[in-house]
Amino acid sequence: MPGSVNGRVRQDPPLPGRSPSGSPLDGPPAAGQVGTGLPARGPAVGGAHGGGSATSGTPAGDPTVSRTDAFGLPAGGAAAIGSAVGGEIVAGPDALGPDVGGARTGRGPSVRRPLPESGPTGGAADDPSAGTLAPEVGPHGRRHGSPQDGGPQDGPVAVISPLVRRLARERGLDLRRVSGSGPDGLILRADVERAAAREVDGEVSEAPTVGVGKPVGQVRTQDGAERIPLRGIRGAVAEKLARSRREIPEATCWVDADATELLAVRAAMNAAGQGAGAERISVLALLARITTAALARHPELNATVDTERNEIVRLPAVHLGFAAQTERGLVVPVVRDAGSRSTAGLSAEIGRLTRAAREGVLTPGELTGGTFTLNNYGVFGVDGSTPIINHPEAAMLGIGRIVPKPWVYRGELAVRQVVQLSFTFDHRVCDGGVAGGFLRFVADCVENPAVLLAAV
Repeated sequence: MPGSVNGRVRQDPPLPGRSPSGSPLDGPPAAGQVGTGLPARGPAVGGAHGGGSATSGTPAGDPTVSRTDAFGLPAGGAAAIGSAVGGEIVAGPDALGPDVGGARTGRGPSVRRPLPESGPTGGAADDPSAGTLAPEVGPHGRRHGSPQDGGPQDGPVAVISPLVRRLARERGLDLRRVSGSGPDGLILRADVERAAAREVDGEVSEAPTVGVGKPVGQVRTQDGAERIPLRGIRGAVAEKLARSRREIPEATCWVDADATELLAVRAAMNAAGQGAGAERISVLALLARITTAALARHPELNATVDTERNEIVRLPAVHLGFAAQTERGLVVPVVRDAGSRSTAGLSAEIGRLTRAAREGVLTPGELTGGTFTLNNYGVFGVDGSTPIINHPEAAMLGIGRIVPKPWVYRGELAVRQVVQLSFTFDHRVCDGGVAGGFLRFVADCVENPAVLLAAV
């Protein structure tokens, strides 16, 4: 192609196997070349300014010589970064400062880099680093063109772990703009997470100080946002629920049950006690009575885990808590010795504690010491839930709303009152068989309350 030497325009002779215009000629390529017009791998690379060919011309040992092909690139595959001499990459001035179609500036001395060792096949294509000129390293170990010098780096990125690359892709980060805190500027996972946090916060900083900055979990705020301190009941509940989720490996199973017979029994009990002035029996009290019977059959669920001693502690008495929503927040009053109370006694105590919760006069003793919890989320009009266990207890029974649904009853389709029961348990204290047996017994008692008589 035309070039400029000392202000004069000259025309280089065409490469073997190419026409004067630079397009490939018909016929086989010349010796020492491949079909692309680029020279094959060998110790010599294209000739001098005065002419020559890929197979003859200026000796390859002259590192100041360069030629370009029809595409404006240094001739000869690996010669894009210089010529191969004596096991080294010799990068001439043209290779260090290539400029396709424009003027070259900044000519300087040649830079020598060791050639990567060839693999078993001896081909440069087997080594992904072949033909890549490493960036120059300054006196303080910083690479020119790195983010510390301003601007993203166009060369290789200092990343080893595929996990770090994947994390950067998922966060939409350009690794060239991330400064590494590892050895020799290696980018670590923590560097990517810090950079992602700054992107979320709207910060732009290409050279963060290691160990300094906002935490990754900081919440992004908006103008006019309201901050509500987690204090009082709300703060205590938040801490307890968070601790439960951190420490307890919970699992949940559930089942639908036909509660038509249970409601009929409740109506009969209330009708019988109406004349005597007895307090009405609640559905929650009936389910509490069924729960205490189920815990008597499966005592391993009335337990807690002592993490300090790594022991399961089975508790002899059932102190039954029940979730109650109040204006001040969620509270769990506790019915002491629930296993020794009758259905009427359970109903009376649940009613008293519920009124005290609404009035905000529950004592600390009435809010602590529970061993098992009932969660009646059916009052909110929902069918199911996967509740968080009331730490440090080991299980919780959830009760959904009771609604009429199509149900196969005695071989025929009928409309029945159906409830969904869910059971969440600490998998450390029991396996799925125990949990399933507990829930199945509860469902059987709901569908046929006479089963409860056999357990009394």
